[in-house]
Amino acid sequence: MSQLASNVSKRLFSLDVFRGLTMFLLIAEAAGFHHNFGELTDGTVFSGLALQLEHHPWNGLRFWDLIQPFFMFIVGVAMPFSLRKRLASGSRGTVTKHILRRCFLLFAFGVLLHCVYSHALVWELWNVLVQLAFTILIAYAIMQLPNKIQIGISLVLLVLTEILYRAYNPDTPYARDHNSFGAYVDMLVMGKVNDGYWVFVNFIPTAAHTIWGVVCGRILLSNVPAKEKLKPFIIWGSAALILGFAMDWLTITPIIKRIATSSFTLASGGLTILTLTLFYWAIDVKGKSPDWLRIFSVVGTNSIFIYLFAETVGVQWFRGFGMIWTEGLLGPLGLSEQAIAVLNALLVLFIFWYITYFLDKHKVYFKV
Repeated sequence: MSQLASNVSKRLFSLDVFRGLTMFLLIAEAAGFHHNFGELTDGTVFSGLALQLEHHPWNGLRFWDLIQPFFMFIVGVAMPFSLRKRLASGSRGTVTKHILRRCFLLFAFGVLLHCVYSHALVWELWNVLVQLAFTILIAYAIMQLPNKIQIGISLVLLVLTEILYRAYNPDTPYARDHNSFGAYVDMLVMGKVNDGYWVFVNFIPTAAHTIWGVVCGRILLSNVPAKEKLKPFIIWGSAALILGFAMDWLTITPIIKRIATSSFTLASGGLTILTLTLFYWAIDVKGKSPDWLRIFSVVGTNSIFIYLFAETVGVQWFRGFGMIWTEGLLGPLGLSEQAIAVLNALLVLFIFWYITYFLDKHKVYFKV
């Protein structure tokens, strides 16, 4: 095989596992595990663990707040690999058309998901897929620039976020109410605000996550020795993490996931980069990739498909279908309703996982 062909086909198992684990956690939520596990463990020593599977209500950071940054960052990491593969068999114009088509579909899927959630035709733009459509466009537009310039642009987006929020409401730019720049834009674009304080303009700061993913992907794809790639990841990840938490601790800008403050973007982005570093070091550098990791990697092979499937058909049908069996078989054994609900969620999660396993085994991949 030629060197060019080798580079084009190069694939990182650590990235597959990272993406698959992220998607596994997302479909576990759709299966109902997070909510039911929280109810089962309420008042027990495991309640703290269950709390980490919920978004923080406002100022703070929990594990579940990292899932969207993981998702958007991983998409960025994969972009240089996908671009090189597509350029090997097509022109730049063809790739651009593909990106535009992909972003349009992600936007449309995100809007349609809100219609499914509401059981009505609604115009709501708070879904992660809508956010991702915009962050991909921004990242793609600058991904051919030097890494330092891309990082510089990402920091400009964070500064822009600070300016917009502080200029709109100088007294309390990040108060927990709807008197913020994000809510103002939502009223302009959608004519409504979100009860949970999520805002559409989150894509501006979180585009940094996708941009940082692109930069990391370019480094991973380079010919630099594997161990040397770890150093910048550790430095950048640690710096972003420390800066993000310092801004919160010094009361400069609070860490708030729901409106993606700059401090949140930095802290979560730093943790995301360090998580990729850990996966890359443990799997690709150390060469340790036990077979059980494929339990997660197969979920990532059809990531958008299984996310859409779990959020629509899965939530609407599979939970109720599973309860017919779990409640019917386990109810007579005297198990509590909460325990049965958790076991049912695990059953539905297994069904979701098996669908991805079946598709991967037969090499059926749904591409957006």
